[in-house]
Amino acid sequence: MVRFLCDSMLGGLSRWLRSSGYDAEFAGPIDDGELVIRAEESGAILLTSDGPLMRRRPITSGTVRALLVPRAQPLFDQTVFVLRELALPVIDPRCMSCGGALVPVGAESLAREVPAMSLSAFDEFWRCDRCARAFWKGSHWEGIVARRVALAEALR
Repeated sequence: MVRFLCDSMLGGLSRWLRSSGYDAEFAGPIDDGELVIRAEESGAILLTSDGPLMRRRPITSGTVRALLVPRAQPLFDQTVFVLRELALPVIDPRCMSCGGALVPVGAESLAREVPAMSLSAFDEFWRCDRCARAFWKGSHWEGIVARRVALAEALR
């Protein structure tokens, strides 16, 4: 499974990668050395827009796999860049909060978490296997689908 660790400049990219089907952690503000150690320990591909970070020994030696993402590009273009550079397709989305896998669950198991209107309006529900957050194809789903379709087309 491909995992990403996004530096503090790439928080938005981490969410777009999750919607594209990849486990992408946003590191937030962190010391560069700690970021590299975290990538090495987790086996995640480090995504950064920080040129000097790419010159760290674990990255130049290949111990840590990393990709320099162009900073000035819109999120859509950054996502296409990462997926294209690594020859990755758009696959089933993951949890938008943490990147965990989404596991199908019955509506009855979510009765206390999901609004009653959503429980009656939708018939597919998921729970994140990592943070336990509940998901369904609500009003925002069309936008996510459109983004995923556009990404897939851009990768052809």
